[in-house]
Amino acid sequence: MRDLKKRIATKKVVVGVLGLGYVGLPLVREFTSAGLKVVGFDIDERKVNTLNSGRSIIKHVPHAQVRGMVKSGLFKATTDMSLIKTVDAVIVCVPTPLTKNREPDMQFIITSSETIAKYLRPGQLIVLESTTYPGTTREMVAPILEKTGLKAGRDFYLAFSPEREDPGNKHYTTKTIPKVVGGLTETCCALANSLYGLAIVKTVPVSTLEVAEAAKILENIYRCINIAMVNELKMVFDRMGIDIWEVIKAASTKPFGFNAFYPGPGLGGHCIPIDPFYLTWKARQYGMPTRFIELAGEINTNMPHYVVERTMEAFNNLKKSLNGSKVLILGLAYKKDIDDLRESPSIELIELFEKRGAKVDYNDPYIPRTHKQREHNLQMTSKELSSRMLASYDAVVISTDHSNYDYNWIVKNAKLVIDSRNATALVKRGRNKIVKA
Repeated sequence: MRDLKKRIATKKVVVGVLGLGYVGLPLVREFTSAGLKVVGFDIDERKVNTLNSGRSIIKHVPHAQVRGMVKSGLFKATTDMSLIKTVDAVIVCVPTPLTKNREPDMQFIITSSETIAKYLRPGQLIVLESTTYPGTTREMVAPILEKTGLKAGRDFYLAFSPEREDPGNKHYTTKTIPKVVGGLTETCCALANSLYGLAIVKTVPVSTLEVAEAAKILENIYRCINIAMVNELKMVFDRMGIDIWEVIKAASTKPFGFNAFYPGPGLGGHCIPIDPFYLTWKARQYGMPTRFIELAGEINTNMPHYVVERTMEAFNNLKKSLNGSKVLILGLAYKKDIDDLRESPSIELIELFEKRGAKVDYNDPYIPRTHKQREHNLQMTSKELSSRMLASYDAVVISTDHSNYDYNWIVKNAKLVIDSRNATALVKRGRNKIVKA
């Protein structure tokens, strides 16, 4: 412990980051910016080669930053997991998806823990960042690592620090978002806290692993439930002829007691559509129902269906059929101005429209082509926008409100615009062609 503490204090600690995606790569950037040597581990050889060549794999970590990390000699990516034994700390940033039955799929955490266990040596610090249910680090990760004969908290150190990434956020970065840290023991927490303190502006140590795990779940459930509420109100107010966006704008003028949340075509990203169900699963083990979470999930899951229904209603008013029509989805990413399509509602929209007989294309300036996902493999490429191209579709569905779309031009040239994001709020001409969904 004294040796690891000294290496952290003198900034000679070598950090390993397992998983070089939307969480791992920004973390690598902050540690190398602080002057620490980082080894990045990933099973994707193409990703590793891309990073080692000085090119980024995600939009909000520019190529120039990756080139700088590589040229400085502080960062190297590898698929060779045996190099885990050469680092002082291993930070695990792997996915935690759901199974088809909406239960936690822990295969990536289990596999990562088993891999680390093969090369674990005394004095190392292991930190899990993947969002999960309270108890995971103590009940799952620790036993796997202790099969080596080493004792957690004595021979090696174990902590949990939830990722708080928000891709595309211009106000907060990995460096400036406070870092919650919980340890198996006080020493584990102190070591992890000191390590993150080298790269993150503010750390927030908490008393246990479970508090740190629960904090991230709470953050995402808070957003999930409030988004579900405004999604439901959107459908209710639409029946009443009331614009939910104007209602939210008016309510937001209250200087206390109200935080604005906005409706959309469904939830996207890795956290909000998934993480709340980790707690519902864990709560069932304690015989506790989680009715708010289940209801919010049901409402949010239904939103792509609502968008399709609104499109069908608009077609009916024009005496058209969705079956055989051409539909263009604008925006594939789960939110504006990023290239992340994890759990994006646009994917489900495409599949729902296709099931109803529509010919569907998409445009997204940040996603030139789709890649294979766990549950989807669209095999589509982004169509280039033009006036003639827009006019050739029976409906243009705004699913992601990217800032670089010219919505006046889009409405001018489209036959029908289905707006699920209030992106056309400032458009003056052609409002008779716009349907809010």
